[in-house]
Amino acid sequence: MRAKPAPINTSEATQDAASRGFSIDAHRLTAPKAAPGLYLVATPIGNLGDITLRALQTLAGVDVIACEDTRITRRLTERYAIAATLKQYHEHNAEAARPKILEALAQGGSVALVSDAGTPLISDPGFKLVREVCAAGHPVHALPGPSSVLAALSVAALPTDRFFFEGFLPAKSAARRARLAELARIDATLVMFESGNRMQATLDDLAEIMGEREAAVCRELTKLHEEVRRAPLAELARQADAPETRGEFVLVIGPPAADADVLASDALDGLLREQLAANSVKDAVAHAVALSGRPRREVYTRALELAKDLRGGDGED
Repeated sequence: MRAKPAPINTSEATQDAASRGFSIDAHRLTAPKAAPGLYLVATPIGNLGDITLRALQTLAGVDVIACEDTRITRRLTERYAIAATLKQYHEHNAEAARPKILEALAQGGSVALVSDAGTPLISDPGFKLVREVCAAGHPVHALPGPSSVLAALSVAALPTDRFFFEGFLPAKSAARRARLAELARIDATLVMFESGNRMQATLDDLAEIMGEREAAVCRELTKLHEEVRRAPLAELARQADAPETRGEFVLVIGPPAADADVLASDALDGLLREQLAANSVKDAVAHAVALSGRPRREVYTRALELAKDLRGGDGED
């Protein structure tokens, strides 16, 4: 049986009710106390005006807002005059913070989970919390709203009937190229995040591995300096060192053409060289076949040629 929340006196209840509310354009609106449970609240990805009325009402009505960075979330609560208790919940303190949130819910409390921007659980640590809250039998409510993934898809002018969200690519070149070779086999529009200082290298790898696919680089979506560049990957790679590299980036890459090779020859050579540097010819070939979609005989022949150049001799090992 769940523990009941401690009773409060009438004056405390009146004061509590008076403090629950939010302001829009100098108009003060009251918010009811949120029912017990966990609320996953989407917050703006840049423009604070993108918050929903339901989100404001919920943020004003819960007992606690769990957020990645209290300084960022406080900008939102101060903008709308929400008197909120903010508690940090992020990847570095999640193990210690989760039990406290679960205890608050067990006592009949209400908690809103927000990320620094966008929809919770998309590239942030909320999944484990939601899983444990569900396992404990507490209600979980989703409040949809802003998402950089969906915003980028909507302005990229690329097919949206099927898409695959990758999140952030590996930072190191070899791991990034190997992952891109895997992604190249997916027959869908790809969406991924990247930091500005790695955009040039990532676009170079994308152009080499995925050829002339159409793509879009979306920077600072919904913000003052929003920018969307649409072009084939090779052209975007040539332009990458010219535009601004500061800000938040989302990459959208169109699906492969129906008759396109899954992996271009130059990209296959690069993949094989990376694999041969650390593995036997047999293992390198097996990995390259799995990632490239090319016939094993073709990959094996090319691997022997490259191994001979790299190692000398006949290339066998």
